[in-house]
Amino acid sequence: MTAFARAESKSIVWEVRSVNQRYLDVNLKIPESFRFLEPTLREVLKGKIQRGKLDCLLRIEATADDPTDLQINQQGLEKLRGAANQLSALFPEAKQPTTLDLLQWPGVLEQKKPDQDALGAVIAAVFADAADALTEMRAREGAELERIIREKLKELSTIVTTVRAEVSLIQERQQQRIRDRIAELRVDVDEGRLEQELVYQAQKSDVAEELDRLETHVTEVLSTLASQKPSGRRLDFLMQELNREANTLSSKAIAANTTIAAVELKVIIEQIREQVQNIE
Repeated sequence: MTAFARAESKSIVWEVRSVNQRYLDVNLKIPESFRFLEPTLREVLKGKIQRGKLDCLLRIEATADDPTDLQINQQGLEKLRGAANQLSALFPEAKQPTTLDLLQWPGVLEQKKPDQDALGAVIAAVFADAADALTEMRAREGAELERIIREKLKELSTIVTTVRAEVSLIQERQQQRIRDRIAELRVDVDEGRLEQELVYQAQKSDVAEELDRLETHVTEVLSTLASQKPSGRRLDFLMQELNREANTLSSKAIAANTTIAAVELKVIIEQIREQVQNIE
């Protein structure tokens, strides 16, 4: 499901993007110095998101109100001053180093390392905020997808109801056409054999079972949509079952109306399937 969320606290910024994916695939882009947090961050996602490809980017930005993290190496500076005094005694005419020269000497000015554990805790907390925001956005999109799918299911049910009402009439017309054709040919036909053939044709073109299963699958899709559990994979399976019944209906069709209805069913099922791919 496509979504984007951002969360920040002072210098910590998390950006999380998700796109459609059949399974959960998490890509954490974090500095190597904080790679030890990866299990913790993945645990934050556990239970929140079940499907999708997630790109999670951590940025640690410098801010104007950050305290300085530079400090002077007093011991190193004393040694450097001692060496400079020795050089001055040997070469009185040499130019004395300035304060800036001393600070630029390697090892004199050191960068204070931040408290990794404390900073790691902040990073994890901000990540949890970003994950919550992403989950909320995905939930809003999911509600819209559910609305669309329910509308499509209504269209599908209407077609099933129409076909069911027409099936008996179509079979009666088919049988009457066969009788009329035999009458036109003026041939003697064994009435018992004819009845057997008509029964066989009726059974061959009977789509009541397919229509029943279509309605059952629609009911199951509606029930799955109402569930609070992740349902994307189950809906995937139900779309396959709906499509199978629509194909069977098409193969049994003996009238143009039924064939057209089967095609319309398959179009609607495919439209629903495309939306289902976005559902967790």
